[in-house]
Amino acid sequence: MLKPLQDAYGQVLIAMHKGLAQAEIVEREDGFITTSAFGKELYFGTIRQWNKEERQAIKYARGRVLDIGCGAGRVALYLQKKGHDSLSIDNSPLAIKLCKERGVIHTKCMSILEIDKSLGSFDTIVMFGNNFGLFSNAKRAKMLLKRFHKMTPDSARLLVGSADPYRTTLKTHLLYHQSNRRRGRMSGQIKLRIRYNEFCTPWYDYLMVSIDEMSQLLKPTGWQIKHIFDSQEFTYTAVIEKA
Repeated sequence: MLKPLQDAYGQVLIAMHKGLAQAEIVEREDGFITTSAFGKELYFGTIRQWNKEERQAIKYARGRVLDIGCGAGRVALYLQKKGHDSLSIDNSPLAIKLCKERGVIHTKCMSILEIDKSLGSFDTIVMFGNNFGLFSNAKRAKMLLKRFHKMTPDSARLLVGSADPYRTTLKTHLLYHQSNRRRGRMSGQIKLRIRYNEFCTPWYDYLMVSIDEMSQLLKPTGWQIKHIFDSQEFTYTAVIEKA
């Protein structure tokens, strides 16, 4: 759980909700600074405002749903209207507070590492908004994917979004990929933090992978890609089922 001064992400969501901000500031460990490429619609958009890939993938949701990295609750609000029992989690206390204010029924402030069988069984796990990145690195991804496999039925599905780090020609990104590989990290394993006014998250790793890399990470965990909905730009959404 983020401490008050660390909850820059939650502060951004609150500011967006009030019309005071449109994007968060993202700072990478090498000094590269940018704003989020998605802005307010990523967190507050109705399904008509979601990207085409997510609109296609959400059709595969069934049964009880776990929404990881729920943000302002857009996925949960849609699923509730469709009659799904869902649990929305985020490590940002302010994000969870905002979800409740917006009508999300079941929420819990916790990190992805705290997910276990105590939450019950889930038929679908959603990680939209490039939240495959919350796995942080290859080792943690495999560990958590195996854990998800054990706490879900044979018919379970993962609906996950990622960004392909190789779909760029920017020198600053290509050099960062090289630096990562020299350090024994995956090319798209990005160390970053979110800033907003005086608020700043701790540094954390966010994992961006190509479709091939995602497939390789899944192999030893009991999962496999069933469908890919590709934006043909740098993001894609995958429907993953048990092998």
